[in-house]
Amino acid sequence: MKKKLIIINGTMGVGKTATCKELNKKLENSVWLDGDWCWMMNPFKVNEENKRMVINNITYLLRSFLTNSSIKYIIFNWVIHVENIFSDVLEPLNDLDFEVVKISLTCSEEALKKRILQDVKSNLREEACLSRSIERLKMYENMITEKIDTSNLSILETVDKIMKIV
Repeated sequence: MKKKLIIINGTMGVGKTATCKELNKKLENSVWLDGDWCWMMNPFKVNEENKRMVINNITYLLRSFLTNSSIKYIIFNWVIHVENIFSDVLEPLNDLDFEVVKISLTCSEEALKKRILQDVKSNLREEACLSRSIERLKMYENMITEKIDTSNLSILETVDKIMKIV
């Protein structure tokens, strides 16, 4: 079996992290990388140098996972709101033999608001991310990915849908 790189994207608050945490438990011989881990800086500063560093760190880790003989599934989640970010991540890995599965998690605006406001209440997010997340929601509609609407799904139901795709 060819190794599979499972890329799960979606706007903030759609359920990527919770879903990937459970998917990693269900898939034998898997590893999980959350792209946000590579952005954990204080202060959080988006500039060209930092973007380049984050992409380099992500591709370094993905390459390490893809060349490890005991790993069969690499789960990678990140916001990835535009197609060229897929290219930035995947092009440096062109010399490796693996299958890419791209899945966008989406949800209704109402469900997104509810989830983010719950995260704000739990001090997991700042309220300012609500408008940014809602603005980006439509960006995923035309991406070249499998789509899963998580509006009325539990995390485990979402994982089951991903398992069927994978």
